[in-house]
Amino acid sequence: MSLASEKLETIRQQVQYHLDQAEKKQLNPEQERALCDIIKGRLERENAVLIAHYYTPPAIQALAEESGGCVSDSLEMAKFGHDHPAQTLVIAGVKFMGETAKILTPEKRVLMPTLEATCSLDLGCPIEDFSAFCDQHPDRKVVVYANTSAAVKARADWVVTSSIALDVIEHLDEQGEKIIWAPDRYLGDYVRRETGADVLMWDGACIVHEEFKARGLADLKRVYPEAAILVHPESPASVIELADRVGSTTQIINAAREMPNRQFIVATDQGIFYKLQQLAPNKEFIIAPTAGEGADCRSCANCPWMAMNELEILAGVFDRDDNEILVDAAVAQRAMVPLKRMLDFSAQLKLAGKA
Repeated sequence: MSLASEKLETIRQQVQYHLDQAEKKQLNPEQERALCDIIKGRLERENAVLIAHYYTPPAIQALAEESGGCVSDSLEMAKFGHDHPAQTLVIAGVKFMGETAKILTPEKRVLMPTLEATCSLDLGCPIEDFSAFCDQHPDRKVVVYANTSAAVKARADWVVTSSIALDVIEHLDEQGEKIIWAPDRYLGDYVRRETGADVLMWDGACIVHEEFKARGLADLKRVYPEAAILVHPESPASVIELADRVGSTTQIINAAREMPNRQFIVATDQGIFYKLQQLAPNKEFIIAPTAGEGADCRSCANCPWMAMNELEILAGVFDRDDNEILVDAAVAQRAMVPLKRMLDFSAQLKLAGKA
């Protein structure tokens, strides 16, 4: 087992302990409401705004909306924080999201419920190993997914999200560029197959999306023959092949709203169901099958690190000294270059009517 794998396994064990403890102290509706009132009061007094990812628990997403914050994907979270007048951003998600927000708004204080909430893609791409990998292929443009550390972003030429990955790689391929892609091998393979670009991939994966199974998905489709299958491109190729629509979290939500189907089988983190049911209340959403409880499932369609965002922890977010996101100024300056390149490219796509 590599050092990165050992670290990942240790973190998984820590997260599982945290989740086991959380299961013992489930809150009733009255307790949830009381905590939400406390948090909303603190947000107002601290000139802060709560920004949550689609994969966080429903209570966190609802609170973000009720308190004037937002629920979105990682890029929109950072952009919302940049544009919002609040001087403190409370990021409910995982660590790389807090780092991205800090890079884009270095003058603001960025807090998280817990800095232990991380990501298997981030953990599986340590900067020392990745930098050495890049050094071995100096003729390639380095493109990294947003689900990476600030240090890895600083080593890259481009940062992309799943919503614009195809457009960026297609753009680079048209310029004759060869590409290093990191860290998600499934998304990288999808991009390579769709664009035909010369893509050399880092070997990483999301522990949620890699657990979706094509055989189980095909069986479920037979039970719900009228259902459309919505798949995130971090899933294995065999799962993507069965999809009616492949896209980012935001693109999956838009597809559910726009497509005429009344039923949808969804292959991404089940945290998205809160927003799906909110925006398409007359439609039915069915979670795609993973390896199952009795097999090797580590996620069962729910990111364990996202689940670490809890109301009780959030209620004390302003009272601790171990939960502020800090990014080295030199690293942040270098990381801002590929991030701005992504933001400018995204803006150009919108102007051209392609996003």
